[in-house]
Amino acid sequence: MGRGDLTNCEWSLLEPHLPSPGGRGGRWNGHRTVLNGILFRVRTGVPWRDLPERYDSWKTVYERHRRWSADGTWDRLLQAVPGRRRPRWADRLEHGRRRLDVLPGPPARGRRPQGQAAGPEKRTAPRHHRPDEGLGRSRGGLTSKIHLAGEGGCRPMALLITPGQWGDAPQMIEVLDRIRVPRPLVGRPRTRPGHVSGDKAYSSRRNRRYLRRRRIKHTIPEPRDQRANRRRRGSAGGRPAGFDRERYRRRNEVERTINRLKNSRAVATRYDKRAYVFHGTVTAAAVRLWLRP
Repeated sequence: MGRGDLTNCEWSLLEPHLPSPGGRGGRWNGHRTVLNGILFRVRTGVPWRDLPERYDSWKTVYERHRRWSADGTWDRLLQAVPGRRRPRWADRLEHGRRRLDVLPGPPARGRRPQGQAAGPEKRTAPRHHRPDEGLGRSRGGLTSKIHLAGEGGCRPMALLITPGQWGDAPQMIEVLDRIRVPRPLVGRPRTRPGHVSGDKAYSSRRNRRYLRRRRIKHTIPEPRDQRANRRRRGSAGGRPAGFDRERYRRRNEVERTINRLKNSRAVATRYDKRAYVFHGTVTAAAVRLWLRP
């Protein structure tokens, strides 16, 4: 077993949630070997063609990763593993984001012009397909942004890929709606945390209204301009938002979660052309964090 490969205990957590090896076109190669190859590439960021031979053909490993990114297998793994390793999110949930450098390569600049008719499609669009491929121009150039919600143990619960110039506050609700934590025995997955913390970028009437409607306690500081606007309106501006300074100090855990994700070189710098493949790459790195003790 190479450094970074799955142990027997980690493999036992993932194996029940992987697709069956049979199907059209014959049986697939062993999932464990291919999965170790995917995790090796996510950790090191090497080109797919440079994968060591012990992980089988690079084409097999890449195609398996692309298919699992398209059909939601990586998302199901991220939702299933926290059910085995109980998250500490009943007390708090942090929300954050990080803008990343992107190395899309020449194919990303050769997309079909807007308005041009597309050829016949042989398969449906992937679940996380984006027409803009999650790429946008910002001060840092061509970038993508990862929005994520992390639990108290510095592990991601849900994530979203957007272009680098997109705002932060409008993405908070969509990220929270993606949280699914299976219950230990039976019942619907848990989707409502006990508390949410976020920085001032997520302060908006829409977000606070959403959290109040779902009865989720939150600690989000109010920016100076929003405080001034509320005071200027007098009684019509409403009451000031509550803020727990001691609880907010623990929001650094989401930043540490992002730093742990960026230990994977394929996450710290985006090499994937398609947004849904990059989403699968980040989700695979998140699953790896959950498997570690």
